[in-house]
Amino acid sequence: MDDRQLVGLACAARGRAYAPYSGFSVGAALLDADGRVWQGCNIENAAFGPTVCAERVALFKAVSEGVRSFEALAVVGGPAGEGIAPYTPPCGVCRQVLREFCSDGFRVILASPDGSLRTTTLGELLPQGFGPENLS
Repeated sequence: MDDRQLVGLACAARGRAYAPYSGFSVGAALLDADGRVWQGCNIENAAFGPTVCAERVALFKAVSEGVRSFEALAVVGGPAGEGIAPYTPPCGVCRQVLREFCSDGFRVILASPDGSLRTTTLGELLPQGFGPENLS
């Protein structure tokens, strides 16, 4: 699966977002080591605290099915009913949750409305991240 295909799946997942409070819809597509893709969208809640980001939905779906090895994540976001905003990175909580299962070199792909892609790594997004190895 190439990066553009993964972004396309993130865009499709974004279309299923439930974001009545922020009005900002996010979609994610997580590629596992076996080539399967796990999609997620943000799901908001009136109490705000229980809201879950698209990246965590995708990751939790995969982990709940026994997957523990991942290659890349594409994330897109923007105002509901409009096109994507430029380069929507994962929030800090999602970065930390990804760090539980992904290495510093894990690729994160962000898209812009003009079709350009920006690829970064989890290590760049979460420098000196705290992970399972810190508890050994």
